[in-house]
Amino acid sequence: MKTLIATLALALMTLASAFSGVVHAQQSSQDTVWIQVAARASLREAQAEAQNFAAQLPDVSGFALGGGWYGIVLGPYARTDADRVLQVYRAEGQIPRDSFIAFGNNLGNQFYPTAATANTEPQPTVDSPVLEPIDPAVATEAPTEPVQTALPDETPAEARRSESRLTRDERKDLQIALKAAGFYTSSIDGAFGRGTRGSMSDWQTARGYAPTGVLTTAQRQALMDEYNAPLISVGMTAVTDTKAGIAMQIPAAEVTFDRYESPFALYKSSGDLGAQVLLISQPGNQRTLFGLYDIMQTLKIVPLDGPRQRSGNSFTLEGRGNGIVSYTEARLANGEIKGFTLVWPMGDDDRRARVLAAMQASFARVDGVLDPAAGADAPQNVDLVSGLDVRKPRLSRSGFYVDAKGSVVTTSDVVAGCARVTLDHEYQAEVAFNDSAAGIAVLRPVEPLAPMAVANLASASARLQSDIAVSGFSYEGVLGAPSLSWGSLQDVKDLSGNAGVSRLQLTSQPGDAGGPVLTTDGAVQGMLLSQNIGANQLPDGVSFAANADSLRSALSTAGVTATDASAGATALPVGALTRQASGMTVLVSCWE
Repeated sequence: MKTLIATLALALMTLASAFSGVVHAQQSSQDTVWIQVAARASLREAQAEAQNFAAQLPDVSGFALGGGWYGIVLGPYARTDADRVLQVYRAEGQIPRDSFIAFGNNLGNQFYPTAATANTEPQPTVDSPVLEPIDPAVATEAPTEPVQTALPDETPAEARRSESRLTRDERKDLQIALKAAGFYTSSIDGAFGRGTRGSMSDWQTARGYAPTGVLTTAQRQALMDEYNAPLISVGMTAVTDTKAGIAMQIPAAEVTFDRYESPFALYKSSGDLGAQVLLISQPGNQRTLFGLYDIMQTLKIVPLDGPRQRSGNSFTLEGRGNGIVSYTEARLANGEIKGFTLVWPMGDDDRRARVLAAMQASFARVDGVLDPAAGADAPQNVDLVSGLDVRKPRLSRSGFYVDAKGSVVTTSDVVAGCARVTLDHEYQAEVAFNDSAAGIAVLRPVEPLAPMAVANLASASARLQSDIAVSGFSYEGVLGAPSLSWGSLQDVKDLSGNAGVSRLQLTSQPGDAGGPVLTTDGAVQGMLLSQNIGANQLPDGVSFAANADSLRSALSTAGVTATDASAGATALPVGALTRQASGMTVLVSCWE
């Protein structure tokens, strides 16, 4: 097995070498990436580290990361090749286990290798210092940029003395870093017992140090650099937003401040990841907090799938879907609601977890709260909330309640190919029955509902030319409530002679499909079907409805017992009919 892995690694090294001459224009593509294996706070340390890796592996380079940090990377590779190289090198222990994929836009000036031997020449990042390669022949001269000197190595006795000065939290941090690197499996207690010493020894062996079981000052720094490499790669930086009254660390290499639009300070994506950060700040009370909780869940940046929790003075939201993972937390204290949202790409969960933990640990409330009028002059749009896109369903149609548990009849096309179906945008429903040929679907709410009104199905067909009304969300919920459209019954069968479908004289909108067709006494004669007539061109005002008998059959198959209308009922006043129709009609939405 070792021979097989080594052979595969050799093949991947050969493949990697083929990419070493790729020009900068190719490297800027998202398909061309690097593998970051280390980061150092000293240029000389980073150069030495790069030389050590280069003695064992091909395609080693070093770049400034910004903020005084220098990264050692392998590559460049095509993304698919990089994933396999990363897997093999990790398995063989040739690179740290926390090595990760890095993008060229996050790399600044190159410091290793120098001049003609360099693999690439990426453009510097905004905060990258201008670095000059150090010629070994003049290494004793002062470098152009001030650099930190490498930490001196220590004898075991000196290492124990320096270790004794560590705080309990610093000891815990080392255990956490060892655990993240896969060398430590016990509890994080800050006590350096046999388990911790053994993990230190294993880490030293894996990194080419003498396995003493006691880390020197330089080795502790190297371990923490490895652990913090994901944070360094995204430029975690402490910021204080005095207008929002929030201080915290944010991934400053991936996001940049955009604008204030109450209740948010918006930091838009500025890197390859597509990350976003929102600072939440507004005055308010518990009612304001709960309103914010509901509003956040309507935004595209908060996908539907994920845990949600709300208490009396705080809430958290997590959403996964559409290629992103988003996390929001907010808390009410002293009449001020403050929190944040982090939006991150899916598939980068390890780094996201580190970034989120750093943001949570550093979050602090400072004096000040965002002015509720901030951003009031921004262009208004019903599809935006504070400048953020509102999540919208792929398709919305009408439906109506048919029993006291909240079962719903609707048109079959609204449930086709949906990842999620909701009632009134709030309540999730499951498809209990769907007959696409008949155009009828039956839904059950995931949690029982208590409808204001339930349909009473007519026992017999209304007379031809009698007045009918259809209750539906004509504009797919934009108006917030159903409306009545009036027409008449033209035939008790469709144009092909199907006795299960009635023909109506009715002008309707696509959103009305699935709504109940009622006579003036409130009895439901059927359900309006979608106007899917293929190549046929019908005159304006021609609509079709599945009749009451067809609905009974569908409901019976779904295990739902229909309620029959009373015989001989008299016509209702228009107001009463409208209230009854509105009470039973529900908006049905399909979400991707």
